[in-house]
Amino acid sequence: MKLGDFEIDALSDGTFALDGGQMFGVVPKPLWERKIPADARNRVRLALTCLLVRTGRHNVLVETGIGEKFDAKHAEIYAINHSSHLPGELVRHGLTPQDIDVVINTHLHFDHCGWNTRRDGSRIVPTFPRARYVVQRGEWEHALHPNERDRASYVEEFFAPAKSQTDLVEGSCEIVPGIRVELAPGHTHDMQCVWVESNGSCACFVSDLVPTHVHLPYPWIMAFDLYPMDTLASRKQLLPRLADEQALVVFPHDPQFTWGRLKDQDGKFEFQPVTSID
Repeated sequence: MKLGDFEIDALSDGTFALDGGQMFGVVPKPLWERKIPADARNRVRLALTCLLVRTGRHNVLVETGIGEKFDAKHAEIYAINHSSHLPGELVRHGLTPQDIDVVINTHLHFDHCGWNTRRDGSRIVPTFPRARYVVQRGEWEHALHPNERDRASYVEEFFAPAKSQTDLVEGSCEIVPGIRVELAPGHTHDMQCVWVESNGSCACFVSDLVPTHVHLPYPWIMAFDLYPMDTLASRKQLLPRLADEQALVVFPHDPQFTWGRLKDQDGKFEFQPVTSID
């Protein structure tokens, strides 16, 4: 899909499943289950969406999915399904891991950085040998020293072996011309969203600030969020901007819609799916 002078594509690393109660926090199950039904174990199926941006000068990958390094026990717990996977998706778009110049991780939970690294025999090595990996410094430091509440969300071998290629940024900044990151705290203290802008058009990878379009109402905040009131504040700052700028909103986990636009209806946001950009 064209975005101004850029080419953007959503790449799938398959699907996984998480507990529905955790995904919807204080929202009662009779409400959220109408939107995303749960399985017999109360899990909801979620997409693992990554964003490829080709600017003409740089190939930039936002997120790297869940990868293939989980053992059978964890793969079953999270119902990981690799009917598609990131390396195959790159090939489908005419690229190899060597062609990626920049990898941006919004945060380092295992479902967002799984393909940062890969197995090479008994070693774990960076998947993208030429890439510069970009992570917020605070997120990196916390990922290496998580607390009891979120320790299960971080798997060090998914990201740490790429340390020598990783740039630790602090706050909002431009990564390459037309692509910048902005802090959006709440899910984690230092999570970032990714803005893509070209020739009057813009898109925003909102990460787990709004994991699916179902989560657009302000109170629909995940129980996973470490700082839910910061999530609320970040949403109140970002969602009106997205609607006002008619930005293409890219969701990381939506099982039905990869992206769309928002319309502000007196402070409530109506989701409008998008299949092409004029």
